[in-house]
Amino acid sequence: MSTTYRALGWDRRLAPGPRVVSFLERYWEAFQEGRECERLRAALSDLSDRELMDIGTSRGEIDYVASNRGSDPRGVR
Repeated sequence: MSTTYRALGWDRRLAPGPRVVSFLERYWEAFQEGRECERLRAALSDLSDRELMDIGTSRGEIDYVASNRGSDPRGVR
């Protein structure tokens, strides 16, 4: 591996380490999770009060439901 770096003129210390890659992966996952949360919030906000009642939530619970998709605000699983 050092031969490749030497042949290309790269310094080994400049190559991104696993910590940098791991940080970027976590950042990207958090970014995508935030976008998914916003899409869900927008979709729920577009529903009528009757439609929200049909799925067992209210307009006041939209932020909670969008932020905590893995949990049920009614406590039912």
